[in-house]
Amino acid sequence: PVRAAGLWQFMPATGRYFDLRQNLFRDERRAVLASTEAALDYLSRLYRMFGDWHLALAAYNWGNGNVQRAIRRNRNAGLPTDFASLRMPEETRNYIPRLQALVNIVADPQRFGLTLRPLLNRPYFLAVPIERDIDVALVVRLADITAEQFHQLNPQFNKPVILAAGTSKVLLPYDNAETFVRRLAQHEGALA
Repeated sequence: PVRAAGLWQFMPATGRYFDLRQNLFRDERRAVLASTEAALDYLSRLYRMFGDWHLALAAYNWGNGNVQRAIRRNRNAGLPTDFASLRMPEETRNYIPRLQALVNIVADPQRFGLTLRPLLNRPYFLAVPIERDIDVALVVRLADITAEQFHQLNPQFNKPVILAAGTSKVLLPYDNAETFVRRLAQHEGALA
């Protein structure tokens, strides 16, 4: 509702601050690799600012200015300034317990009566260089994947064409990346 986008829910201004480009053709707040790197940079910056992971995560969710004001209010009232003592929206208050619950489930799924599907010890996707403008439909066809698979890994693209000048790579499923590279080298005809 507040125009946050992508896996890490970047606001437009915060995305620009962390060099996540947003234009007619792509919104890098939704790019898997770029937004993850930016989120890690942002969380590290917030940790350095607050010196506490709970406060850093609260600031990621609620905004560092809001957390700073809540700390100041408590300090001025002679109250503790730790995460549990601050007054904040329920969404932010529940953010950390939800993250911790996820960590606990992944770390020990049997404890919670769950079985997680085993993951192969290899990358799920590979970054493949894009040197010329190319239609998304052609990438999908040459990689032998569905449009849905492409968009799950590359949700940043807003248009059916990828402009090489602004995008140096696309992500493709591990098993399909080599197929794409091989077929692209053999492809005759227009790319876009």
